[in-house]
Amino acid sequence: MKLLVLSCCAPCSCGAIKHLVQKGVEVTVLFYNPNIFPQAEYEKRRDEQARVCQSLGARFVELPYEHTLWQQQVRGLEKEPERGKRCSVCFYMRLKQAAHYARQHHFDMFTSVLGVSRYKDINQVHTQAHQVWREEGTPYWANSWRRHGLSELRQALIKEFALYQQNYCGCEYSRREHEKMV
Repeated sequence: MKLLVLSCCAPCSCGAIKHLVQKGVEVTVLFYNPNIFPQAEYEKRRDEQARVCQSLGARFVELPYEHTLWQQQVRGLEKEPERGKRCSVCFYMRLKQAAHYARQHHFDMFTSVLGVSRYKDINQVHTQAHQVWREEGTPYWANSWRRHGLSELRQALIKEFALYQQNYCGCEYSRREHEKMV
């Protein structure tokens, strides 16, 4: 099976990638995260994702960093809380690009690790992904990537690779929320 995995960061994806590669799945990790701010944070997360992919035997693909386009998409939702409407719009935008890429490059299906983080709602991710599936026609594999020992594997890999772990989702609005709490 040829699978495209939309990833937000290496800590969220490493367990799923290792599991899939061990199962013989042809894995390509897509890094499309125009939500991440500032650009230096984006680059740090991208570089960690590329390093993990290389180490685990997965292909890595990066789409352009389109932060201005992302800001336009979420305009008016800046004050939404984590897991609010802004996140749904953000997920939809990124999943739509992933589905389009998967269709163009003849993947059997696509999935994402956007719901692995405790900051995110997996059902919110899957709802947006299924909408994209209906629109694009690219099948989406709705897996949580948290069960069946994958959370433990992920934690072990984070330690093994000494991965950089961020303390906010990625966008400037979630960053501000986090900074208010600290």
